[in-house]
Amino acid sequence: MIDGLRPYAEMHETGLPWLGDVPAHWDVRRNGRLFGVRCETGFPDLPVLEVSIRSGVRIRNFDNGGRKQEMTDRSKYQRAVRGDIAYNMMRMWQGAVGIAPADGLVSPAYVVARPFPEADAAYYAYLFRTAAYMREIDVFSRGIVPDRNRLYWESFKQMPSVYPPLDEQRLIVRFLDWHGAQTAKLVRAKKKIIALLNEQKQAIIHRAVTRGLDPNAKLKPSGIPWLGDVPEGWEVKRLKNVCRINPSKLAIKSRADDELATFLPMERVSGDGKIDGSIQAPISELANGFTYFERGDVILAKITPCFENGKGAVLEALPTEVGFGSTEFIVLRASRKIDPRFLYLLTFEAQFRRLGVESMTGSAGQQRISQEFVSNYCIALPGRDEQVRIIEALKAATREFDAVIDAAFREISLIQEFRTRLIADVVTGKLDVRAAAASLPEITDIEPLDDLAEVDDLDETIDDAENEEVAA
Repeated sequence: MIDGLRPYAEMHETGLPWLGDVPAHWDVRRNGRLFGVRCETGFPDLPVLEVSIRSGVRIRNFDNGGRKQEMTDRSKYQRAVRGDIAYNMMRMWQGAVGIAPADGLVSPAYVVARPFPEADAAYYAYLFRTAAYMREIDVFSRGIVPDRNRLYWESFKQMPSVYPPLDEQRLIVRFLDWHGAQTAKLVRAKKKIIALLNEQKQAIIHRAVTRGLDPNAKLKPSGIPWLGDVPEGWEVKRLKNVCRINPSKLAIKSRADDELATFLPMERVSGDGKIDGSIQAPISELANGFTYFERGDVILAKITPCFENGKGAVLEALPTEVGFGSTEFIVLRASRKIDPRFLYLLTFEAQFRRLGVESMTGSAGQQRISQEFVSNYCIALPGRDEQVRIIEALKAATREFDAVIDAAFREISLIQEFRTRLIADVVTGKLDVRAAAASLPEITDIEPLDDLAEVDDLDETIDDAENEEVAA
């Protein structure tokens, strides 16, 4: 069906660089002709809504206390009616916009736009989240400094948007919803394969770091219930006996302020031990407020869900001698007793992650493992030579798993790129989906599209509290 899509037969110029030519029967209208602003307060019993950059507006869950506390005074909260467009004034340029799934309350940091009868909100939710439109949002936003720019209603209503006839808007939505559901199923299937491969990989790692490579090795009781029997020549240690945890920053005092250091925010560390060290800055700009580490250290995320997702690395390839990163990292500095690569394997291993999750404290969504848990975690430690043999054997044993997993992730990335491009081409009139949409069966089981992206970043959902000053 996708292969059969063709451009419209007749096009005309819009004069808008971000939009280009559109079908001859389409128009361009300012948003003020498509939406009216809704400014209604005094509905304290309605649920609170929040915006996710990836999945739009949704009902906020306060049952487990997982987000910043709920505002006790809802008098400034605005009502959004089901089907309204709601956007975060400071984050719309990132895609913080969507359709209210139910009547609810939104922060005063939001604008609520009610669609006029000739505008299908779902069509415009797709349009507003395209890359070209978000760049225009940045142009129309106003503020003292760029990262504090706000898209007020007065600016939003002046923005031009493409306008297909209403029935065509609905056909476009029908097609994109159908395609999104098919895409989500495909991505979900690939992620299941990745999960199965990771389970097999974890089983190999667990066996090697707790029993070694010799299946006939004599064993002895470890005295640790979950660890069980371990090879006779191995020592049972706590991690604090083989590494320093969160070492002091005192060492950087001997370094020049203008010496470059690598900066690793959470998103620059993967769930399989890789880092992106391309961000560098002088030590003087990073020394305060960030976690300190050195080349050869091991880092691991302590906050959910990054911890469960395996975010961590051994920093043997850190581009600079020292670095700084997210305060949500714990740093381990290996002693002479343990190879840093073996130390990383111990923290990457599934049993460590499982016990870490059980030990977490804090409100849901902001739970963390403690330094005490890491310090007292018990390991079975072979000699350094055997550690190196295990490391090399695991590299060979997991190489094929890693290749297949990497290929699956690349396929998911290509699927996401194709979906993003398809949406942009369809909502701006570059591809005609009318016939394809009309031939689709009724869609009654649209699944959430969150599976189209990994959702493990700390700032994926916009907390209302961070932008409350917008209403001041």
